[in-house]
Amino acid sequence: MKKIAVLILLMSGVLLFAACTKKMTRVGPSRDTAGQKDTVVTKTDEAAQTTKMPGDKQPASSDIRATDISPLAGKKDAFEFKDVLFDYDRHNIRQDARAALDPTAEWLKKNKNINVVIEGHCDERGTNEYNLALGEKRAKAVRDYLSSLGVSSGRMSFVTYGEERPLCAGQDEPCRQKNRRAHFIASE
Repeated sequence: MKKIAVLILLMSGVLLFAACTKKMTRVGPSRDTAGQKDTVVTKTDEAAQTTKMPGDKQPASSDIRATDISPLAGKKDAFEFKDVLFDYDRHNIRQDARAALDPTAEWLKKNKNINVVIEGHCDERGTNEYNLALGEKRAKAVRDYLSSLGVSSGRMSFVTYGEERPLCAGQDEPCRQKNRRAHFIASE
């Protein structure tokens, strides 16, 4: 009888683990409040692994930069995109982020053949669903700001990873601040 109880407990644990690791992936259009059509891609780590490009190196979590994983990396005129940082539980663009985004907009306006994917990230606080939604709002806020500076919104798409791809693994505020970000991936 004890063996059956242990077996049932183990099976329940396996099923629970499987359910937790397989999250819904939503790919497709959505509409924002202005009625523009957006491309929204919500991925889990499992789904994201299937979309890696050959030759992409997987950087250590502490040294992710757009130039490390961008198809433009190593090109003579490559631009190093700066991550946009956000306050806790917020998606509005801060003044320091505007200063980082202004040169990005200028470079994108000069390089019309470049498209970007804006990744929305969060720290570990909050539910997965909440953080996925917040990551999407952060990525949209960056896209909307760049669009207001003259970058065509058709060249920008976004993906939200919520809390699933932390840049820093610590539990202190400086580390959490690094995880609350929008990150750029550029391609031709």
